[in-house]
Amino acid sequence: MAEQQKPPTPQPAPQKTPMQRALPGLLIAGSLGGVGIVMVSLLSLAPPVDDGSGSLAAAQDQPTKVEVQNAGAFVLPATVGPGGKDVPLTPARLDAPPPLAAVPVVSPFTPVKTKTAKVKAQPIRIKIPKIKVNAPIGAVTMDAKGKLGTPPLTKPSQTGWYRGSPLPGELGSAIINGHVSTRKGPAVFDRLRELAKGDQIYVYRSDKKVTRYTVSGIEQASKTSFPTSRVYGNTNNSQLRLITCGGVFNQTAHSYTDNIVVYATLSKKKG
Repeated sequence: MAEQQKPPTPQPAPQKTPMQRALPGLLIAGSLGGVGIVMVSLLSLAPPVDDGSGSLAAAQDQPTKVEVQNAGAFVLPATVGPGGKDVPLTPARLDAPPPLAAVPVVSPFTPVKTKTAKVKAQPIRIKIPKIKVNAPIGAVTMDAKGKLGTPPLTKPSQTGWYRGSPLPGELGSAIINGHVSTRKGPAVFDRLRELAKGDQIYVYRSDKKVTRYTVSGIEQASKTSFPTSRVYGNTNNSQLRLITCGGVFNQTAHSYTDNIVVYATLSKKKG
């Protein structure tokens, strides 16, 4: 730094008017307002994110930007909420992990390996006591565009297990979806949003094995920012994902704006 000069003899400071005293604060406030406008503009240019209809293999490890209306009005939580009575469901940040288990977990079933060609076990029924679900489980797959299928609308009481996901009770995240409603009225997962941390889900298999999962969290996420990695990503234990529609029904598109996702972890097994 340059050598400092001897300061001049201090003179009495002139009295400032109220406007002069307020001016620095006004300048700072104006600057922050300008920054806020710039930030809102940048967020409005954020790229769209995966809506869950693409290839499941496209799950990303890095967080993806979310375009949020009224930017700055709220911040997405870092974890999936527990849900509960009269608790609004909200989405978590896309880079947030699945919620922690509500109760101690048990080890998954070990897949049976045989040399003879046999029909593999299938999940056949799901029971959720809290919301009075006792429904058969069919199978769903992905179409050529990578979109996950759903049970037939003609069978509103049936759920669908994604055959590309693990068999319930085995290592990984088993995916089961179902309709929230059809033109005839409520469907199998009409009350799915009522589940909360600690609730129990039972899945029965064709090989007589029974799995009990305990809900660890639940969220409502926009289909324009579906949490692909959190739902379909690898896990180190046996987990279950239940998916249905939620939000506002778009009459033109004949679809809902959001998805309800329930996360659960294997807490008991039999067989």
